Amino acid sequence: MRDSNSPLISVVILNWNGDRIVEECLISLQTQTYHPLEIIVVDNASTDGSVDLIKMRFPDVKLIVNERNLGFGGGNNVGIQASQGRYVMILNNDTRLDSYCIEELKRSIEKEKRYGASAPKILLDGDENLLDAAGISICKDGLSIGRGRLESGDRYKMEEEVFFSSGCACLFRKEMLDDIGLFDNDFFAYADDTDMGWRARLSGWRCIYNPKAIVYHFHSASSSAYSPLKAFLVERNRIWVAMKYFPLPLLIVGQFHTLERYFYQAYGAMVGKGAAGRFTKEFSKLQLIKILLKVYLSVLRSLPVVFRKRSWMMGKKRISNKEIYELFKKFGISGKEIALKE
Repeated sequence: MRDSNSPLISVVILNWNGDRIVEECLISLQTQTYHPLEIIVVDNASTDGSVDLIKMRFPDVKLIVNERNLGFGGGNNVGIQASQGRYVMILNNDTRLDSYCIEELKRSIEKEKRYGASAPKILLDGDENLLDAAGISICKDGLSIGRGRLESGDRYKMEEEVFFSSGCACLFRKEMLDDIGLFDNDFFAYADDTDMGWRARLSGWRCIYNPKAIVYHFHSASSSAYSPLKAFLVERNRIWVAMKYFPLPLLIVGQFHTLERYFYQAYGAMVGKGAAGRFTKEFSKLQLIKILLKVYLSVLRSLPVVFRKRSWMMGKKRISNKEIYELFKKFGISGKEIALKE
């Protein structure tokens, strides 16, 4: 697509110690059929020489180097604020794109004005027969997971609405970001996409999934797939999501969904299934319990800040509680399902 009237699309790539992976990501952007593109790399205080690699190999890239690691949301927000495009694509440094990916995402997002985001089909790099995400699925306790995670890559062939896109790769309408705000810096990492998805949904924005927009993802290349820090952030952040956006009755009922998930995660830890099973292969079951205690202490300390954010969101809310419950019917996943997925 080389129409001179095509709007500028900004691509923001967050890099942290990505010297082995970011080059392939940037090369895949050079082969995109859509133009014009503004390529922005935000480096989160890397120490591996990847900044020098980008400067040397990709002089046309707009490179922003943070003095410290601002996390997923904070780092991407720096790039979004520096972007000039009508649309902004968020992209992990451990991805590579099919040549038609951005063109396809733009085609989808422009089908309706209330499409604020467009989600690609994300396949696992190295095992391209498996899905990483085709949008995201949501659980009633605030947790989420890539829709179709580790299922056959041949699934989800229809262009259709999804709850929201994985933060690994997503095209945003700048108008939506101006309306709902950027990523929540306090999350640092994990569930940032779910948080933005709920903010978008409550504000009346929607997300369209395009199976022809293909992204290959080398999963968790920039962080450990199963680490105590990740376990802490995932669990704390899903509680924040629920507290910020869920109706009060759902917050109460959501505790039963949490107990259901904990039950199946405990089962998974014992038999080696799901994320809990993988975690306990490297770390002890006692450490999981310690992480949970740390999570709930952190949540208690954060209550004043989280309630201020909830109050702000309730003032912007454009959909009814009934419509919120409908989102779970359309895009939901059970506690058991999510506990036993990796």
